[in-house]
Amino acid sequence: MSLVFAAPVALAAFAAASAFADLDAIDHAVVAFAGSAATPVDRRLRLKPCDTPLALSWRTEGRESVLVQCGDAGGWRLFVPVNASGSAGAVVINRGDAVTIVVSGEGFTVAQPGEAMEAGAVGAWIRVRTAAARPGDEAMRAQVVRPGVVTLPLP
Repeated sequence: MSLVFAAPVALAAFAAASAFADLDAIDHAVVAFAGSAATPVDRRLRLKPCDTPLALSWRTEGRESVLVQCGDAGGWRLFVPVNASGSAGAVVINRGDAVTIVVSGEGFTVAQPGEAMEAGAVGAWIRVRTAAARPGDEAMRAQVVRPGVVTLPLP
């Protein structure tokens, strides 16, 4: 009798797990389209899964952001900022700046305050340390995402 109840519960759990669009897939599509580092999509978004392929286009002629659209009936659209060719290489984090260190992996994102040990442009890898670091603790290498934010992506 327990198998009769297990199947509906398993189906409900699977439906709940796939109830939202894969934000990592959207990030990868934007990077593949733009050919440069892009700001990750906000992980708080709860977008309806898209049954049709995503449509990507430049939002403006300046190519500062990508328009991502779900072509389904009642679909959604996002504007995702990317490195503009004119601002590539511009330092957005300086040594000593307060930063948010974001660690993300499959299904989770954790953020904590930290300090930049080096200056860097968007896309650059710099040394950072957490605000709770003690003297003598080693710095970590993190990638600059945007001013004030660095990330440590996990596989």
